[in-house]
Amino acid sequence: MSHSWDPYSVLPPVERFTLRSDDIADGRPLDVAQRSGLFGGEGQDRSPHLAWEGHPAGTRSFAVTCYDPDAPTVSGFWHWAVHDLPATVTELPAGAGDAGGAQLPAGARTLANDTGEHRFLGAAPPPGHGPHRYYFVVHALDVDTLDLTPESTPAWLGFHLFGHTLGRAVLVPVLEIPG
Repeated sequence: MSHSWDPYSVLPPVERFTLRSDDIADGRPLDVAQRSGLFGGEGQDRSPHLAWEGHPAGTRSFAVTCYDPDAPTVSGFWHWAVHDLPATVTELPAGAGDAGGAQLPAGARTLANDTGEHRFLGAAPPPGHGPHRYYFVVHALDVDTLDLTPESTPAWLGFHLFGHTLGRAVLVPVLEIPG
């Protein structure tokens, strides 16, 4: 069942900047490319194109995350988490979340999603569970690196983001699978 709360509303307010995409939009259903094929669906598990601008002065790196707060768990579901993107990078092509990270800039690191894979996992809400929101967020950070290990979780990344986020840009597409 979908909730109306914004998971980022419980964090201290930070400056907002602009996030846009050729593939996703606020409140719009995700395309088959951003859906998961993991559960036998026709999804392609392809991360969307993302581009951002207007981030705060003093930004030294970025992190990009995708989180579903409406997943049928008490902790939501992390679909993607990338950190240590250089401050000079303001765009990721579609597919940058592929396993191996070949389309990510040097130095960027992908953490395991909630299936344990170091890649973008597309949306796959349970049939009949209602609409799910997918928070694609770019976090502008005040450090060059977060020095996380490859074994770090997206929740641990979030803990480190708490003290280093200068600004945040957000897009929230949705997906509902009829029951």
